[in-house]
Amino acid sequence: MKKILIISDSIVGEHFIQRVIGTYTTENIYYVVETKAKKYNDFNPARFKFYEFDATSFYKLANLLKMEFIQVVVAMENQIDVENIIKNIRNVKKNLRITVLNKWKLSNIDPNIMLINSNEILSSRLLDYLPNVPVIAQNVGLGEGEIMEVLVPFGSSFIYKHIGVIEQKDWRIVAIYRNRKLVMPSRKRMIQPNDLLLLVGQPDVLKSVYRSIKRELGQFPEPFGSNLYLYLDMNLMDNKNIFKMVKKSTFIQQKLKQKLIIKIVNPNDIEIVEKIKDHRSENIDVVIDYYGKDLDKQIFEDVKNKHIGLVIVSHKLFNIYELRKLFYRLHVPILKISKKPFESIKESALILSDNRNLEKISSTAFDISEQMGFNIELHNFLNEHQGDKEQVVEHYYNLATIFSKSIKVVKENQNSIRVLKSKENFLQIIPFTQNIATRKLYTFLSTDSEKLYYKLDDYHQIFIPI
Repeated sequence: MKKILIISDSIVGEHFIQRVIGTYTTENIYYVVETKAKKYNDFNPARFKFYEFDATSFYKLANLLKMEFIQVVVAMENQIDVENIIKNIRNVKKNLRITVLNKWKLSNIDPNIMLINSNEILSSRLLDYLPNVPVIAQNVGLGEGEIMEVLVPFGSSFIYKHIGVIEQKDWRIVAIYRNRKLVMPSRKRMIQPNDLLLLVGQPDVLKSVYRSIKRELGQFPEPFGSNLYLYLDMNLMDNKNIFKMVKKSTFIQQKLKQKLIIKIVNPNDIEIVEKIKDHRSENIDVVIDYYGKDLDKQIFEDVKNKHIGLVIVSHKLFNIYELRKLFYRLHVPILKISKKPFESIKESALILSDNRNLEKISSTAFDISEQMGFNIELHNFLNEHQGDKEQVVEHYYNLATIFSKSIKVVKENQNSIRVLKSKENFLQIIPFTQNIATRKLYTFLSTDSEKLYYKLDDYHQIFIPI
């Protein structure tokens, strides 16, 4: 939960607080300081805490600022009060982001202070109603939403990504506004918190991109889907492993807090099927296919119609070439379960390679690790070229700071796969590329860690599409 501090003694501030109360969000907690308390209706006491004191008092404000706020919003009537409040905040929090309603001519050189000029906003809004004055995005191009501005928030999955690794199909980042300056995008340009991105593309695509930029940790398996899908083919699995798969999948469901759909194909033991059906609940469905026809088509339809965001399979099924090709075409994460216990995992492991694929799946890797309670380890084989690896490591360190999630970069003089094989247990997170969908025979002489994923077949692995 993110804490936001609102300091107000103005009519605008009062209206702003009432509007915030009316917004639907469970992600923020608001601490409201007013010189004289106002009465507000229909607020959630769990999300709003009200205080009555003079915020120009350093002692009182400093005591409140002992908490970790991500942002302060200041809406005051008096310019001197605003200046003193900013000074008090900076004496306690040097880099805290402050948004100020500027009714005067306040100047600012602090990049973490945003001055919102009320006169400019009102005049700009009035300008929208004048004819033949194309000054805003909706009056440019088709005027159908093909141009969009998006502010990148703290915690966004886009933070500290290089533009070159972001898939931009039917849309483009055409400009970045940073600290009130225009920054031209390039492949090596890194997106930072509070960047204002100017996007151009298909309107429906931009809506999806907007949701992706605003997405924070705790959403996986979104944006791939919302439900979990355990695939059990009883012709290819023994009874003992079937029960273990169900047990591990229900554990994962409890961690991710999403609905689990257990799909049973080729049922050949009624007693086992009945025991699996005993797991049915509000959050677990059991679906049985007695005929086993057109399995490829059925799986594709299930993923689409049931909004599947994570497919769970046994390592034996994943090792079947034709099924692995099918899983690749699904374009959703595939969790391959091994024989090792899942409940005892403490780390998620990623192996750095010469490509930048780990950067493309970074937000998903952090999200999975956060929800499952895993530490993150990046394994770096030093005998390989380090150029792209260093940028990926920098990206992960930056995300770790934003998400308050510790990571460990393990520098190794021997192949990382050999090092990992000596560990007792972990979850390996791997970009799901075409390399993994190929036959193992063609990867025998390769040094690419993605192609050699099967060398760690005894461990749990999750394959993330890029």
